[in-house]
Amino acid sequence: MAADPPSDGIESAPFSRRSRQALPGLRPFSEKTAFRPWPGPPSPAAASSSSLKPPGLRSPSRRQPRSPLLRPASSTSDLKAASKRPPPPPPVRPSSRAPSPANVRVSPLVHPIPDSTIGSSLEHEPSSEPVSLPAKSSPALRRPPPPPPPLAQDHPATKHPAVSSLIKQFGNGVTPPPPIPATKPAVPAGRPFQVGATAFHVPSEPVFSRRPRQSFPPEIESSASFPKKNPASNSTPYLTVSPEGHDPFDDVHSDSEVVHPFSQPSPPPPLPSRKLLGNGHTSIHTRESSSESSSPASSASSSRTSSESDVNVIKPPQSSPHPPSSPRPPLAPPPRPPPRHKASLQTANNGHSSPASTSTGSLAAPPLPARKGVTPPAEDQVSRQLPSRHQSMAEQETELSESQAAQPDRKVFGSFLPPPTRTIALGDKLPPARHNQSGSSSESEDEDDSKIKVEQLPDASRASRRPPVVDCLNYSEFDIHVPAYTGFVAVSGHIVAVASHHHLRIYDLSVSGAPIWNLDSKDSFNTKVKDFKITALEFRPTSNYKDRGNFLWLGTKDGHLMEVDVRTGTVTAVRPAIHAHTVTHMFRHGQSMISMDDTGKVLVFTPPEGVELDLRSQQPRVVRIAEKQEFAKLLGGQLWTSTRDPNGGGTVPGTSRGPYVRVYDVFTPGAVGRSVLPTEHLGAVTAGTVLASRPGHVYLGHEGGHISIWSFGDTEGAPPQCVEVVKVAASDVISLEGVNDRLWAGSRKGLISAYDVTSKPWTVTNCWEAHEKLPVLRIVVDTWSMEKLDRLVVYSVGRDERLRFWDGLLGIDWIEQELLKRETEFSTFRDMTVLIVSWNVDSAKPDALTGTPENVNFLTDVLTSVDPPPDVIAFGMQELIDLESRKMAAKTVLLGGKNKAADGTISQKVTTSYKKWFDRLVLAVRCAMPADSPYTVIHTENLVGLFTCVFVKNTEKTRLKHVALTTVKRGMGGRYGNKGGIISRFVVDDTSVCFINCHLAAGQRHVRQRNADVQAIVEDNTLLAEAGPSGEPVAYVNGGDGSMVLDHEIVFINGDMNYRIDQRREAVIAAVKAGDLEHLVIHDQLRKEMKFNRAFRLRTFSEGPLMFAPTYKYDRRSDEYDTSEKARVPAWCDRVLWRSLAPERVQQLHYRRWEPNVSDHRPISAAFKITVKQVNHELRAKVKAETLELWQAVERERLSAALQHYIDQQMI
Repeated sequence: MAADPPSDGIESAPFSRRSRQALPGLRPFSEKTAFRPWPGPPSPAAASSSSLKPPGLRSPSRRQPRSPLLRPASSTSDLKAASKRPPPPPPVRPSSRAPSPANVRVSPLVHPIPDSTIGSSLEHEPSSEPVSLPAKSSPALRRPPPPPPPLAQDHPATKHPAVSSLIKQFGNGVTPPPPIPATKPAVPAGRPFQVGATAFHVPSEPVFSRRPRQSFPPEIESSASFPKKNPASNSTPYLTVSPEGHDPFDDVHSDSEVVHPFSQPSPPPPLPSRKLLGNGHTSIHTRESSSESSSPASSASSSRTSSESDVNVIKPPQSSPHPPSSPRPPLAPPPRPPPRHKASLQTANNGHSSPASTSTGSLAAPPLPARKGVTPPAEDQVSRQLPSRHQSMAEQETELSESQAAQPDRKVFGSFLPPPTRTIALGDKLPPARHNQSGSSSESEDEDDSKIKVEQLPDASRASRRPPVVDCLNYSEFDIHVPAYTGFVAVSGHIVAVASHHHLRIYDLSVSGAPIWNLDSKDSFNTKVKDFKITALEFRPTSNYKDRGNFLWLGTKDGHLMEVDVRTGTVTAVRPAIHAHTVTHMFRHGQSMISMDDTGKVLVFTPPEGVELDLRSQQPRVVRIAEKQEFAKLLGGQLWTSTRDPNGGGTVPGTSRGPYVRVYDVFTPGAVGRSVLPTEHLGAVTAGTVLASRPGHVYLGHEGGHISIWSFGDTEGAPPQCVEVVKVAASDVISLEGVNDRLWAGSRKGLISAYDVTSKPWTVTNCWEAHEKLPVLRIVVDTWSMEKLDRLVVYSVGRDERLRFWDGLLGIDWIEQELLKRETEFSTFRDMTVLIVSWNVDSAKPDALTGTPENVNFLTDVLTSVDPPPDVIAFGMQELIDLESRKMAAKTVLLGGKNKAADGTISQKVTTSYKKWFDRLVLAVRCAMPADSPYTVIHTENLVGLFTCVFVKNTEKTRLKHVALTTVKRGMGGRYGNKGGIISRFVVDDTSVCFINCHLAAGQRHVRQRNADVQAIVEDNTLLAEAGPSGEPVAYVNGGDGSMVLDHEIVFINGDMNYRIDQRREAVIAAVKAGDLEHLVIHDQLRKEMKFNRAFRLRTFSEGPLMFAPTYKYDRRSDEYDTSEKARVPAWCDRVLWRSLAPERVQQLHYRRWEPNVSDHRPISAAFKITVKQVNHELRAKVKAETLELWQAVERERLSAALQHYIDQQMI
C-alpha cells in the first residue's frame, strides 16, 4: 500500500490551495457548529469493480458517504524520498490507445473540475457532523503514493483546464487547450464550519487583508498528519468552505490560469492523505498556530519546477513520468495585498458571482507566489513594496522574480524561527558586505575607520599631577565646611564668608581657623527682617582701599537684599522685598552691582561717578530677561545666560544644535538680548569664563565634556558667534574659570585640569585631584587676593563639602622645572644596559623552534647580541595562545594572574603555553648568560595572549625598589584582555623605569582605535595604584607618585602595535625587495601619527631607524609574505619605542629583527644604554632654596600682568 505524500500541493491545483489555507475573513464561530463536508471517495468495493477506473474519478451516479476526517490535496512537490521506500513505477499506457473516459487512469493529485460532461449530475451532500483534526497519525502515512501514469493525448480529461495545467507543468507531452474562465458559487453569507475544536465563520462583510500562511504547531507537524481513512469506514469527508462572492484564493493572478473547483456543486475526487509541513502550505489553521515555527523536516533540499510551491522536497524516482526539475533558490514571501475597493466588497455580498467578476480585472486578488519553508517576521512582509493593482501577468512575474532573486537564502534553525532579515528600499544605501573572520586576531577584517568615532582629547602626557597648593594663609581652609548645593561662598583675601540656609559664618584665616562671626537669620541680624534664607553672596566694590572686600551683599529667598560689614558682623543696609522672588545670582562689575532672580528680573545698581554705592538710597534700573535661567554669569561686560534645550539639551540630532544661549547688555538702556546657538549638538551650559591670553572670546563649559568658544565685540552690534567646539573630557565640565593664561576646568571625578589653549590641539599642563573623586562644583578667582595677599588665589568648592585654595600662577611647577635644569649639581649618574625582545608568536609553542638554524638558535642569538651582557632583559610576547579558541581564552581569564609566587615567578594556574614559554626563557637565559652573573625573574604576567617576563642581574637586584605590575584591558570596551597591555615598573637608585608590553587594535584602517588604546594605557590613573607613593618624589616626574605610566622617568613600550603601511601590497613588496625602506617609512602609520597628530599620546616617544624589512605578515615556515586570499599588506607591526625625561639619558644600541619562521610575525629586539641617577638630598635642598628666591621675582611680574587683566575686565 502506497504511503500518503507530504502535505504540499502544487500552486496550480485549486483545491490543494483551497485546502491548505483558511479564508482571511474566517473567525471562530462555535465548537458545535455544523458544516458541509465533501463527499468521500468510493468504497473499496466500488473502487475494485473496474481495474481501469482512475482513483481520482468516481461514478457520477454514486453518492459518497461522510467521514470524520479532513483530507487535504497533494502534489508532486510533496513527494519525499529521503529514508522512505520509493513507490513502484506505474504501468505506462501507450499513447496510441485512447482510453475511454470511464477507463482512463489519472493521477490522484489531479482534481477534475465539473463541466458540462461530468459535473452536471454531481451534487453536494450536506452534513452537520463536526470534523476534528487527529492528534497523531500512523507512520505509514508518510510514504508517498505511486506517481500517476501519463494520459493519452485524446483523453477527455486532458482537455479540462485544471488537468491540462498540471499536465503542462509536469510533462506528458500533451499540449493543453486554452483555459476556461472560472465561476463563483452562490453561497449565502455567514456559513459556519469547524476544524477540530475550533469553529470558523465566514462573515457577511469579508475582510480581504490576507494574512501570511503559516504552519501548524510543532507538535502537530512532527507527529500528526492527516491519517488514512478509518478502515471501518469506506469514505473520507472533505471540508466545504464557500466564500461569498470573490474567492481570495482564486488563481486569476497566479502563474497559470485554472478553473475554480467550486464553480459547480459537485464533489471533488478522493485524495490521499498528506503530511503537514510547517512551511505555510497546510490546511485550515487555528489562530494559535500562526506563531509556531516549522518542523525540521521542512528544511530538506528542494528540487522543483517553476510552478511548484517553494518547499523543500526530494526528487521523484526516475521512473516517474515527470521530468526532474533543476534546483532553484527559495522564493521571497509575498507582500500583503492592498485592501479591496468598495466595488469588490459589494460584489462579494451579492451572493451570486458572474463570470465577469472572476476575470483578471482590477478587482481580482493579487498573486500568491510560493512561500518559504518558515514564515518570515511580520515586519519583513509589511516592508516590501506592494505590486500594482493593474499589472499584467508578465509584469507581476518579472517583479516577483526580481524580488526573489534579491532575497538570499535564510538558514533554518530546526524548529526555531530564522534570524530577521533586512529589507533595503529603493534608493537606500546598501549595507557593507560581511566578511568572514580569519583565524588570527591580527588579521581581523578592516572596517571604515571614519564611521567609528574615537575622541581625541587634549594631550596630557606632560601634565603635572602635583597640586598647586598655597602657603600664604596662617590657618588652613580644611576645617571650613560648605554644604553641597545649598552652601554659598565668597572670598576676599583672608576673609571667607559661608552662607547656608539661615546661617552666615565669617572666617578670618589670618586670625583663626574658627568663624569670627556666626549669624543666624532667626535672630533677624538685628534688623526688622526675620527668618530669611540666604541664596546669594557677593562682595561690594568700594573706592576706598581700606573698605575693599569688607562689605558683603546678601540675597534671600524672599527677594530681600542686605549688606553686612564683615569686620563688625553688623547689617549696614537692607532693601526688603526689592525682588519679588528668590535672588539666584549676584555679580560685581566695576563700581556696579547686579542682582538677578528666578523670574528674569535683573536689578542694576550703578552709582554716580565719584560716589560710593549705597544699597539704601541707590535706585536700581530694572532689566527683564528670560526666566528660570540655569546658568548666568557676567562675562566681558555682558550677561550670558542659558537654559536647557526643551528637546533635551540638544542631545537628539535634528532637534536643535544645542542649549539656548542668550546674551544681554544690561548696562545699555533699551538693549535687546541676543539668542545664539553653538555649531554642534552640545549639552547644557554649566560654566563660563574669559581668558587674558585670548581677549574678545568667551569660553562656555557643557555637559558631555565640551567647551564652546565664542567671539564677541568684533563688530559693533553683532551677536556673539560660536567659532569652535573642543572636546576636553569624557565626562561633564562642571566648572570653568580662566586663571592667568590657563583655562581651569573641574570634572565630575574631582579633578581640576589646566589647559594651554594657545596650542592646537590644546595641551594639559596640570591635572590634579582636588576633591577626592567627587564633582568640582565651583572654581572662582579671588581677585582681592592680589592686593591683600600678593598671591593669585583660586578657590574651589566640591561635592565633598570642602573649600580648597590653589595657587593660580602654578609656581610649584616653575620651581620643579628649574630644579631639573640644575639636576647635575646634586646627583651622580651611572649606566645600565637593557635588552627588550618582542614577538607575536601566533600561538606557536617553544617546541616549534626546530628545523632551520634561525629557529633553533634564536633565543641564544638574541640574548648574546648585547656585549657586555645586559643588566635587564625584558621579554614581551603576544598571542601566546590561540585567541580564536574560546576554551583557551576562558582558561586564561579565569586562572591567569592568580596566586603568583612571592618571588615573582609564574602562577601554577595558567595554561600550558605560558608555562612552556616561561620554562624555555628561563633555560635560555641560564644557558646563554655567563655562569658568574646569574639572573633573577622579577616580573611575570599574562593577559589573554600577552606574556611579560623581566630578568635582572643579581648584582642589580639589591638596588631595586618599588617593584610593581599591572594590566590594562582594551578588548570589548575594556572588558576583555585580547587587546591591552601589561605594565611593569621598578625604581633603580633614584630613577624610575617602566616597561609596557602591548597588543593594540588590528585592521589596516583602525588607526583611531589604536590611538585610543595607547591613550588608555598611558593615561589611566588607576595603573599601579596598589604600589602607592614611593616616598621619594625625586624618582618620579611631573609631580607623580608612580601610579601612572607617565610618572616614570624612563618608559619603554613594545609589542604588536598593529600600525600598518598605507601603500598597496605590490608596491610594498617591491620596495622591500629593492631595499627602498626609506620610501616605506614615509607611509608608516605610526610615524605619521607621531609627526602630524599633536594629540597622539606617543608623540613624545622616540624610535630608532627602521633598517629592517617589515615583520608582518608571513606564511608560516616560509619567507614569503601573506599569500592567502586576503593578501595582507606587509607592515612594521612589531615596534619598540621609548621616552625619557632627559633624552640624552637613553641611547639605543641596536634595533633589528630575527628570522625564526614558526609564526606569521618576525621577532624584533632593541638594546639600550640608560643612565640612572642617585640624588644627594642635602645638595638638592640647597639648590631648591636658591630657586625659590628666583621665583619671587618672577611671581611679582606675573601678578602685575594678572592684576591688569582683571582691572580691564572691571572685576576689580
